[in-house]
Amino acid sequence: MSKKKRKLFCEMNPVFYAIAVQKEILRRHIHNLVSHEQFAETVDPTPLPNLVWEQKVHMIRRAPGVNLQHQLNKAVNIRLAGSKINGLILRPGETFSFWHTVGKITRRRGYKDGRVIAHGRLVADIGGGLCNLSHTLHLLVLHSPLTVTEFHAHSDALAPDEGPRVPFSAGTSICYNYVDFRFRNTTDQKVQLLVHCEGEELIAQLRSECPFPWRYEIVEEDHHFAKEEDGYYRVSRIYRNVLDAATGEPVGKELIRDNHSKVMFDESLIPRELIRT
Repeated sequence: MSKKKRKLFCEMNPVFYAIAVQKEILRRHIHNLVSHEQFAETVDPTPLPNLVWEQKVHMIRRAPGVNLQHQLNKAVNIRLAGSKINGLILRPGETFSFWHTVGKITRRRGYKDGRVIAHGRLVADIGGGLCNLSHTLHLLVLHSPLTVTEFHAHSDALAPDEGPRVPFSAGTSICYNYVDFRFRNTTDQKVQLLVHCEGEELIAQLRSECPFPWRYEIVEEDHHFAKEEDGYYRVSRIYRNVLDAATGEPVGKELIRDNHSKVMFDESLIPRELIRT
């Protein structure tokens, strides 16, 4: 007989959980105060000359079983947070912190209930959908020589793929303020984030003063779904190829994620040809 897993203190009661969350928030505030991290704070909406990478994301998913109101709320949340990031300049050595830049999300500031992952389940909560924004920023960074310094993964199988599979189309988790997405400008020039929404599209750009000598591409290998004891999982290995910008010749390959993501949508929507036993 298998042993019953002992509950953590924070899982015993919602009040205990709230206390644990506040403890983590306070711990992160203290860490930020005593660390020597130089956070980017300069904002200038005038675009820097060189486009490093642009990422476009459709914010509203209309599909069976998907709460449309939560999708619309997600777009509101992304617009609000994106406006705080738009035009942010990172000088050499400076760090981007999602929560340092965006700040606390509250209803008073206009944020609405959207879809979030809590205790391994999709539920509605304030600020839901901002993971879409953090992941979009992550993709910008992966197409540049900037250095990710804090990344937390969530499932890469929140919903069925729309059209052809896009490698690493989701999976960057954030939660105020102790689950952060951060990266540092480890180059010798300024870079800039531009974020805005047009209709239902999120458009994000990473720009620099001059072109970098490399370009990058995200590729996925051995993508499939596998049935396990507690359900189906998306399985793959996701790499970043580094190419010489002038010649296109490969100069490096690095594993970004050894993907093993719990499927969080209706399992009947998994393409049968992608299930491996």
